[in-house]
Amino acid sequence: MAGYLLHHIIRFGRTLRAAGVPITPGQIVAFVHALEWLPLEDRDLFYYAARCTLVCRREDLETFDRVFEWFWRNPLMGGQLPPGLLSTAPGPIRRQENRPRPAEVGHPPAPEPRSENPEAPPVILADRAMTYSPIEILRRKPFERFSEEEIQRVRRLMARLRWQISERETRRLRPGPRGEHLDLRRTLRRSMRHYGEWVRLLWRTHKRKPRPLVVLCDISGSMERYARMLLHFLHALSHTRRHVETFVFGTRLTRITRCLRHRDLDEALREVSRTVVDWSGGTRIGECLHVFNRDWGRRVLGRGAVVMIISDGWDRGDVELLGREMERLQKSCYRLIWLNPLLGIPGYQPLTRGMQAALPYIDDFLPVHNLASLEQLAAHLERLPSRRSARRSGLARPVPSGEPE
Repeated sequence: MAGYLLHHIIRFGRTLRAAGVPITPGQIVAFVHALEWLPLEDRDLFYYAARCTLVCRREDLETFDRVFEWFWRNPLMGGQLPPGLLSTAPGPIRRQENRPRPAEVGHPPAPEPRSENPEAPPVILADRAMTYSPIEILRRKPFERFSEEEIQRVRRLMARLRWQISERETRRLRPGPRGEHLDLRRTLRRSMRHYGEWVRLLWRTHKRKPRPLVVLCDISGSMERYARMLLHFLHALSHTRRHVETFVFGTRLTRITRCLRHRDLDEALREVSRTVVDWSGGTRIGECLHVFNRDWGRRVLGRGAVVMIISDGWDRGDVELLGREMERLQKSCYRLIWLNPLLGIPGYQPLTRGMQAALPYIDDFLPVHNLASLEQLAAHLERLPSRRSARRSGLARPVPSGEPE
């Protein structure tokens, strides 16, 4: 635990005991261990971690909330509760005397209370001058350089990502405070309260529903070093959103949506390995997209679906077929996004023949090489416009993320 934060946590436990909440040293240790897995800058996670580990009785919840709010605004005054802080708490508060405990022998004396002078320097809860943030390093580290321990940590970080795709307007209408359609039935019914006078006009607006998400991931030999982390990403994505269809392709197309429904990641990956037979082989993107458009397009591309293709663009198949199928796929979906792990390499240019054939029909060309790129992807999906924008022409080239238009 960095800096002075551990010292303040111990003082916070003493303050809770002074307020009548029974706190044991084991609970303090559990709270410290819980903070090792949480970002310290998130106040809500810090609060719930403290509440789950330090409170064992329902009647202590309100006392805990009051002490928590007061202490972390005045951390240098721990143990010196103001007289009116707990006066409105339900039931009698059993205060304990601040007697020396065996664990406190040799503990440095508490610092003096902070002055009320507004020009006084702020209280430092954690001194990070000689520390580093492993989470920030993992966010920027490429997937192919992860160790086994780092993979386990990134799995937990991926599970915390929230994917909110912009919603679509349906043809069905619902009552709303404003809209484009006058609700005559409700307006006439409301007017009967005022002897037939139309005092207020009532409106109807279009219902909004989430868009389906379709993911096609390349598992050929050139994508082998990224395949494991991308499967972790697809598993987390499938359990965050309801309408997600997932396919993998190399020399053939395989649907793995049902395999990823397993809550346990290891079981899901074992099911995927038993289902997919073309791991680390060649790449025929055009033939696989042809099978997808022919067999699955009508099933999964309705209701304004967003399609994401994850591939480096290395293709051994027919380039003309790839161009035709990309054009057909773009016309069938609401948004076509291509995620390329090589786009995160400085100086990368999409010069392979597969990428050159696909680029004119891509709406968004984005990197997917580390955790930070996934966070940028989540933010990009949330900012998608509710209505389809004008599509690029077949001769236009999409601007990759980070390049000026």
